[in-house]
Amino acid sequence: MAFYHKLIVITAPSGAGKTSITRYLLKTFPQLAFSISAATRQPRSYEKDGVDYYFTSLEDFKEKIRQKEFAEWEMVYEGKYYGTLKSELERIWDDQKVPLLDIDVKGAIHVKQQYPESLLTIFIEPPSIEELKKRLASRGTETDESLQARINKASYELSFKDQFNYCILNDDFTRACGEADRIVKAFLEK
Repeated sequence: MAFYHKLIVITAPSGAGKTSITRYLLKTFPQLAFSISAATRQPRSYEKDGVDYYFTSLEDFKEKIRQKEFAEWEMVYEGKYYGTLKSELERIWDDQKVPLLDIDVKGAIHVKQQYPESLLTIFIEPPSIEELKKRLASRGTETDESLQARINKASYELSFKDQFNYCILNDDFTRACGEADRIVKAFLEK
């Protein structure tokens, strides 16, 4: 099967479950490979450079922007940049696999514009903003201010859900994974 240049993007507001669904898909489909994003933020205690993210300095990130090394990039939160390196997509394609991107909504829209062919985009919708707030608060990684910023951003991001191929409501994780499974399987078999 020719996977070269196929791409799958999973996007959602923070806390909607995109990373959990991404992990499920990676376990289910051996032909997928996780596209590691570059990030300027500090790693969390459980994160490893080159596995979870390519952690980089702001200066290095901005140089990569100038050199047009990103397929997409965004300042997701004030002073915190995230992006998908073109070299990361090429690395995965060279391994004869399909890159699976777990990225924010604006980044997903940019990827859609740059790679309109052979692209599958899935938006994970939280059951409600209130439920999203509970999920984010339960992580224990947010201040009141950062939690409110994430909720405000999530409300805005929800307005873009119709711009993606599929929207999966994540009100039941098992059902949401089953839906994602069916969608990805059909895409890979095309």
